[in-house]
Amino acid sequence: MTSTDEIMPGLQTLDGPVGPDAPATPDPTFASDNTAGVSPEVLEAIARANGGAAVPYGDDPVTARLEQVVRDQFGPSAEIFPVFNGTGANVVSLQALLPRWGAAICARQAHVNTDEGAAPERLGALKLLARPTPEGKLTPADVEAELGAQGFVHAAQPLAVTLTQSTELGSLYSPAEIAAVADRAHAAGLGVHMDGARLANAAAALGVSLREVTIDVGVDVLSLGGTKNGALAAEAVVVLDPTRVRGTDYIRKYSMQLASKQRFVSAQLLELFGTDLWRSNAEHANAQARLLGERLATLEGIDLPAPAQVNAVFPKMPATVVEELQSRYLFHVWDTAPDGDPVVRLMCSFQTTEAQIDEFVDHARAALTARLPDAR
Repeated sequence: MTSTDEIMPGLQTLDGPVGPDAPATPDPTFASDNTAGVSPEVLEAIARANGGAAVPYGDDPVTARLEQVVRDQFGPSAEIFPVFNGTGANVVSLQALLPRWGAAICARQAHVNTDEGAAPERLGALKLLARPTPEGKLTPADVEAELGAQGFVHAAQPLAVTLTQSTELGSLYSPAEIAAVADRAHAAGLGVHMDGARLANAAAALGVSLREVTIDVGVDVLSLGGTKNGALAAEAVVVLDPTRVRGTDYIRKYSMQLASKQRFVSAQLLELFGTDLWRSNAEHANAQARLLGERLATLEGIDLPAPAQVNAVFPKMPATVVEELQSRYLFHVWDTAPDGDPVVRLMCSFQTTEAQIDEFVDHARAALTARLPDAR
């Protein structure tokens, strides 16, 4: 694959001929885990929360139960602030972690840097210090490289690190890797934020608890993802170290992320994280991605540089095959390999079925046979 500087974010398509029986509307199944619906258990939890009246803005019994679950999961000092979306969670978290003159070190490929529509800068009024990384993962050396600006009045001050788990490249930080970055950050007086939009997938893949990849390894504030794992517009800011993170409740309000009928957001998070639903949904998505990757890798002409670690697959395939498949499916062209072939991103979710995988692989096989006569 090419350097990560050449990654093409966004839904890209390749112009070219399409099959005569291509559907009028391409199937979005593998475009993103955001294309999935809502877990039936979560819908039932919303319905249960719909009975009777409740005090608004988080002073309701459902939110109170969620707060206790979060303390059970992350420790007695943990505080949760439900929000509407991942962008809101990241912007609120970073504002709460940083003073007005502060900057956050991130990977150049981090979602907070490439896909938030400049929300951290425009709404959070903070600067991101983006580092080039081969796997979308920061290291202690990346933290060290930015520390020279500390105390220099002409530079935004590096006072936080933000990690994406799992990363935009489908890679994982091990607990030891997170701890190493956090230790170096804390030693220099920096706070540590984690964008955990897919934290459930990461923890499931690593076979650990949510705590083992967050507070136990030095994360101070967490953007806890729910939507990609079966919720409906439900994310949260989880403050793990209140001594480093202040004013989150006020920041959430002025950032337009405080729900009046918060019980319906809290009910979803309670159902996910108060049970094993978060893990079972994530394990299914991860397993389906591995299956999709394994079956595509059996086709001559399609290469899989590495097995799927979480719920994202990045196969390399001929441009003509991508053109044919994109007449049937929505998915991202993510990168370009050294030989010029596209590298695509295919996502699986808690709803992805084996039949859907078989159908996609069958179409890929047919495209290879039709356009690459030697493929078999």
